[in-house]
Amino acid sequence: MSMNNKNLTEDELNERIEIVKRFKSLLEQQRAKFREYLFVLEKQHEEIELDDSESMSAHAELENQIVANIKSLQKVIVPMNDLYQSVADGEDSCAIGNIQIDLEKLQKQVLVQNERNRELLQARMNQLKCQMNTFAISNPYRGKRSIYAERQSGNMVSIEG
Repeated sequence: MSMNNKNLTEDELNERIEIVKRFKSLLEQQRAKFREYLFVLEKQHEEIELDDSESMSAHAELENQIVANIKSLQKVIVPMNDLYQSVADGEDSCAIGNIQIDLEKLQKQVLVQNERNRELLQARMNQLKCQMNTFAISNPYRGKRSIYAERQSGNMVSIEG
């Protein structure tokens, strides 16, 4: 026990222990959410490559839920970190420091995977635009008026990215 702990009452010491436990628990929850997020991003990458739009949509929805959970946890973690810093005396800082380092690594991996997915999706969108342009140019009915329609049929499709 450090010198500071000798001057603490048992209630103060118990309060510090509870703060450390709660902060560690929140960091572990956030680490689990980041691992889950990274897994979803990796699966989403596979779905983009397979061109499975339904699965991509489901993964995007799941991704949004995970990001919302991470944001909610972050709102609690920031003040808890401040509280932890005010009472920490180095006893449990190693375990919490390791979790924080792991979290930073996971965050970087998530950002890298997210960028890969974004680039792959952009490439896929460009490929689809080229296919549609090719189809529009080679369409023998392009610009022709349908004998069944009262007005001219549409001849453009807009894809926004």
